Amino acid sequence: MSRVTTATLQEMKEKGDPITLLTAYDYPTACLLDEAGIDILLVGDSLGNTVLGYENTLPVTLEESLHHTAAVARGAKRAMVVGDLPFLYYQTTIGEAVWNAGRYLKEAGAHAVKLEGGRERAEAVRAMVETGIPVMGHLGLTPQMVHQFGGYRVQGKTDEAAQRLIEDALILEDAGIFSLVLECVPADVAAKVTEKVKIPTLSCGAGPHCDGQVMVVHDMLGCTDRKPPKFVKQYANLRAIALEALKTFKKEVKGGVFPGPEHCYGK
Repeated sequence: MSRVTTATLQEMKEKGDPITLLTAYDYPTACLLDEAGIDILLVGDSLGNTVLGYENTLPVTLEESLHHTAAVARGAKRAMVVGDLPFLYYQTTIGEAVWNAGRYLKEAGAHAVKLEGGRERAEAVRAMVETGIPVMGHLGLTPQMVHQFGGYRVQGKTDEAAQRLIEDALILEDAGIFSLVLECVPADVAAKVTEKVKIPTLSCGAGPHCDGQVMVVHDMLGCTDRKPPKFVKQYANLRAIALEALKTFKKEVKGGVFPGPEHCYGK
């Protein structure tokens, strides 16, 4: 069982073999996704609102992200593990950005990092890549900019915005990113980006024309009570199954049904 690498992903793009990316935040989930054959496990800063209970991704710290990335890396035997750099840990100085990115590989066992932003991040990307750190880019709706965007809105809708997004993709590619997440971008714009860049593109609500698809695992498995984004297909409703099991446990304990003789030890 060979590890998925940047070279693997490039070959998949060239062969037209769609890439799968799901988020993971802990060891058991990583093991499950790895067994299912998912290509990339992203320890997204979505960790904040999905697992840690924050309102958005902004409060996530580097130490929290590294902690969860290390757990995922211990569970992934085939999948590539990508750590998502949190807000304010790569936007200040290039030196700090490189140092923080390097910790994902050195301490957490990740194989790459992801960061948000376009041309304004090109020099930081270049410095990371020159240091030996593979970088995944992220354009379109970048959640760390939620307050600047005025909410979670589709990006690249005007001709001017679409052109800038395409330009940013090419600038990031030139800086050395090995793949690019496009989030909440019109499908035709994502198709143009995919056509123009040589690296794999990954759609997170950017339509079917990218080289792969991205989803938050808790959304697609139905693990939460919040309404998922429009682009999410819910493949299961695990929250309902778990809730029913928990209610049954309470009922059996209250009724003296559990534990039964088969659950008890003798002398």
